[in-house]
Amino acid sequence: MNAGTSEHSAMDALWEAETTPILWFQGLGDWFSVPFELVTALGSQTFVIILIALVFWCVHAGVGARLFVAVIASTTLNALAKSLAYGARPYWFSANVSAVVSESSFGIPSGHAQGSTVLWGYLGAKSGDRRWMWAAGVLIALICLSRVYLGVHFISDVLAGLLLGGAVLWAALRWEDRVLAWWRGLDTPRWAFYLVLASLLPCLLAVLWQLGVRGDWAPPADWIGSTPQDPAGHTLNGLFTAAGALLGGVAGLTLLDRRGGFSASGALTARAARFALGISVVLLIEVVGHLLARDLTGLPAAIAAYAVYTVLAFWATFAAPELFVRSGLAARSERGTDTHTGPGLA
Repeated sequence: MNAGTSEHSAMDALWEAETTPILWFQGLGDWFSVPFELVTALGSQTFVIILIALVFWCVHAGVGARLFVAVIASTTLNALAKSLAYGARPYWFSANVSAVVSESSFGIPSGHAQGSTVLWGYLGAKSGDRRWMWAAGVLIALICLSRVYLGVHFISDVLAGLLLGGAVLWAALRWEDRVLAWWRGLDTPRWAFYLVLASLLPCLLAVLWQLGVRGDWAPPADWIGSTPQDPAGHTLNGLFTAAGALLGGVAGLTLLDRRGGFSASGALTARAARFALGISVVLLIEVVGHLLARDLTGLPAAIAAYAVYTVLAFWATFAAPELFVRSGLAARSERGTDTHTGPGLA
């Protein structure tokens, strides 16, 4: 028996054991479905984009920028791990597990568990209020439970996501000031090189792994559930999406910072106008990107996603704030006040 077969057998045994509590949980009744679908939406890509945009454009630019970097770094790491691990979803592995919702990418580690830990954990920590910290913890727990009940994650997927998310959150809270000071000290060629490397290296590793080492992969015969077509391709697309957003977003934030940044404070009407204008262009970019790439599959689709999300993130982090300032909807930031991260986020 080779190493690959041994690993496969070990995972099968673990997933078989974890199927029993999932079936028990789902057996408690269908009335959990709607509440858990609503809860799980709080960790979805669409909701995360809207929330970070709202914080960055309309609440506090400094907190929003740091939140974006932490979340997009975590998302890229998660997508890379999925691309290497090739983990099943419960309803792929067992036909007895109900797919209350469906997913097309590989399962481990859970992106919702990892992402919600970073997103809500960061906001809770930055609030400086224990009540908000406890609320963030409860919400993270509910999102994790929702992924198990909905049949899209094994308990081990969720635990792996929580561990990775906790590590990213700890690193962000501990090192963000030092990393930001170091980043601001780099000249343009150097930070651009580091950023391109950080964005492209995970994509290159995943492509070499999927097309080389795992090039002949097919769903194992003992996955007797409903496995979607080309989960490897969908997972690769998710990684390229996150890596493109990392490139465009960090480049945009860096250029914006060197122009003096912008302040998310102002009248409620100005904040509402900023959000409406900014999110309208985000939606437009997504629609145009979808139309241009609708006939693409595999690596070409992933490359198209990389390009679209590079543009989208650059708009959100640089072009939109610059437009807000030039149109009078926002002012330049005062670095001493607009990067404050305590309870008062005006």
